[in-house]
Amino acid sequence: MKRLKLIFGLLGVTLLVVIDQITKIIAKSSLENSDGIPIIKGIFRLEYIENTGAAFGIMKDKYIVFVLLTVLVLVFIAFFYNKVPNTKKYIPMHIVLVCISAGAIGNMIDRILHNYVIDFLYFELINFPVFNVADCYVTVSAFALILLFLFYYKEEDFEFISRKKKIEQ
Repeated sequence: MKRLKLIFGLLGVTLLVVIDQITKIIAKSSLENSDGIPIIKGIFRLEYIENTGAAFGIMKDKYIVFVLLTVLVLVFIAFFYNKVPNTKKYIPMHIVLVCISAGAIGNMIDRILHNYVIDFLYFELINFPVFNVADCYVTVSAFALILLFLFYYKEEDFEFISRKKKIEQ
């Protein structure tokens, strides 16, 4: 069963990364050197940018830092994913970890190939920073993870993490 969990996880990550990369290829080929495409006038548009930083353009041009941080996060996620029990109760956790991994890998691929991340989704109504599909994976999954920790899982649901064995009296 553990092998099956790993296979589904890798397939999920691969599928989501492929979707992310295809959207970025389409965005680059159709939006680069254009004024963008309004989807809902004054609210949402497709607009191509090359982001050399993180969210809101922070840490601009820190390519190596982003790649190393991403690798560290992916190692931690892989370790944790492997530890999470393969039961129905933890399916939401598996999905969230797969989505966060896919988002991290999708943006890391851009950084390695281009030295920037391709962003193209823009909510101009609130002047939100331009983002991409990988960012959606990470953001939605991080929010879902918070909700899971607050309302679904209990502290004892994470005893599998502890290295110490409980001493029964």
